[in-house]
Amino acid sequence: MNSFTTPPRSFICLRHGATDWNRQGLFQGHTDNPLNDDGIAQAHAAAEKLRAVVLGHIVSSPLLRAVQTAEIIANIASRTVTIDRGLIELNFGSFEGRPVRELMMQHGASNAQGLVDMLPADSEPWADVASRGLRSISQWLDRHPQDEILFVCHDAVMQSMAQTLTGSFFKNGHGKPFRYVRTADAWTVEAV
Repeated sequence: MNSFTTPPRSFICLRHGATDWNRQGLFQGHTDNPLNDDGIAQAHAAAEKLRAVVLGHIVSSPLLRAVQTAEIIANIASRTVTIDRGLIELNFGSFEGRPVRELMMQHGASNAQGLVDMLPADSEPWADVASRGLRSISQWLDRHPQDEILFVCHDAVMQSMAQTLTGSFFKNGHGKPFRYVRTADAWTVEAV
């Protein structure tokens, strides 16, 4: 099993709003696409949902779709956005820009684990995504032990961390905040 840093406490993650490539069902990875109109609306809806949460910091992946989502939330929360490369999406290598469903059918994959198992050799290793994401989040939580921090990132980052911490995947959505809840040494992922 790969080693990873366990965050010291619960934290909130949010998948960026949708892009045209998300709507087309394409692997996006490091391809730097902007939010579409749906994604902008999802970011505004997330900001409203998070209005009751006193955010000390908003930390984003450097990719435009995450930064745009974070900036919409930051504007409503009167915060600034800090970029952290540890939250960047998985690099899907030769799968980037190709249809997710079509490739899953070609590889006989029918669920999230099947998708992980079929990743090409030139993609970033799945375990590395979880390790870097959890390391970045842990560093932020350690530096700001009293603050609620929102991490705006990507589905593969969130799913890899959930699988590492809880042993399973969860149903994620664009612009939907989730709290990774630590209770003693057990973790759950819950909608905010």
